[in-house]
Amino acid sequence: MTRVLGIDPGLRFTGWGIIEYEGPSLRFIGSGVLATASGDPLPHRLKLLHQGLSDLLQRYQPDEAAVEETYFNASATASFKLGYARAIALLAPALADIPVAEYPAKTVKKAVSGSGNADKRQVGLMVSRLMPASTANRADAADALAIAICHAYHKTSLQAWTKAIA
Repeated sequence: MTRVLGIDPGLRFTGWGIIEYEGPSLRFIGSGVLATASGDPLPHRLKLLHQGLSDLLQRYQPDEAAVEETYFNASATASFKLGYARAIALLAPALADIPVAEYPAKTVKKAVSGSGNADKRQVGLMVSRLMPASTANRADAADALAIAICHAYHKTSLQAWTKAIA
């Protein structure tokens, strides 16, 4: 079994989800949200996100990590803040020598729901069907699990394809 940490980065709420996969078999391990206070200074918030992700990496010992790629908001300020959180989401596993994959939101949505245009409710519903043991009670945590599931599907497909052409 391969353990993967899915991360849905956000400065206010960073969702995380951990699954194990072997071939098409998926197993829920844990999920949650790392939260920071919007009134706190930016460096402190980034420090809290890094500490939270580092703690998760140490506690769950994932083999791989997957992060959702950034989309751009109409607000440049909001895009920069999301970029800061995303940088922490990429950095924490990299510092632990864990390979990190990145997936666009449409790819994640398509992997779990069959439609790249699915809304958060549809993604959450499909995550709960794919992982009945999931305790993801926030959209950010469900999104992080969806990112982990997307990664597992892509890795499994790549492995099957590599075997087929070998």
